[in-house]
Amino acid sequence: MAAIDSLIATAVSDTDLLRKLDGQGDRFAVPRDVEFLLRAPSAEKATAVASFINDYQYGVATAQDLEDSPSVLVVVHMPIEQHAIQSVSGFMACICELFGLDYDGWGCVVQMAHT
Repeated sequence: MAAIDSLIATAVSDTDLLRKLDGQGDRFAVPRDVEFLLRAPSAEKATAVASFINDYQYGVATAQDLEDSPSVLVVVHMPIEQHAIQSVSGFMACICELFGLDYDGWGCVVQMAHT
């Protein structure tokens, strides 16, 4: 049940962030680097999850802040249309559920239409 609760909360957060980006004039269809942050309970767990993500090419993952606040930063180059971002974001939430990490969401640079 925790995985379902996590997916529901993630979908709500994703939609809120998309609304904010839309208000800033973002063009969701423009691909960009999207960063997903996964907080780990230990450096070993962060390193293992980063390796898993890189081994299966789900994104480009880097274990970071291993001494103070271990986490995994995953970068995926993609558009952020709602169906796409929620699928990838939900997948990151599931990875966190499977490996015992906390999913801290995603962010990206606003992409404006070129005029």
